[in-house]
Amino acid sequence: MSKDECLTVDWRTVGYEDGAAGRSGDAIGQRRKACATAGVTPNLDAYRAGRADGLREYCQPENGYRVGAAGGMYGGYCPADLAPAFSQAYESGRELHSREYRVRQADERLAAMRRDLDGVEHQMTEAGFSAISPTSTSEQRAQALLETEQLAQRHERLATDIDQLERDKRRYEHELQDYRTQLAYAH
Repeated sequence: MSKDECLTVDWRTVGYEDGAAGRSGDAIGQRRKACATAGVTPNLDAYRAGRADGLREYCQPENGYRVGAAGGMYGGYCPADLAPAFSQAYESGRELHSREYRVRQADERLAAMRRDLDGVEHQMTEAGFSAISPTSTSEQRAQALLETEQLAQRHERLATDIDQLERDKRRYEHELQDYRTQLAYAH
């Protein structure tokens, strides 16, 4: 906050905005430091009253769900009468986020493993050419054959891992779809 803002601010409005945005009560600390240089002390009573009103607006189940589904954090600062519904909706959103994240992670891992598999296939081709090249020495051919064998084993492991991860991903997608269906019926 600037010096002018500190001198003219309505602390109740600032508290309301912080509460309505779901900010923790620690937000006033940053404002207090900023205004200390202007010689202004925040009106904590007005701030707290405004924040309490703002939290009543924020701590609605739809916000809890939205925050959870976005992977956001909830610090447990909703009023006691609103906290159970907010928390339950937040947990539903977090569960959705977690399931979506698991599918995204499987996609990313599959893409990386497929790139590795392509690289191994390319290396196997290069080693194969070296093994049959008329310009290769017998030592180079032997080394190329050994490398080809090692690459073939790595290729087999990667292919097996990819198959397993594809099955896991299909299961994750199915679980995600089932969860979305449950959420649709619950709302």
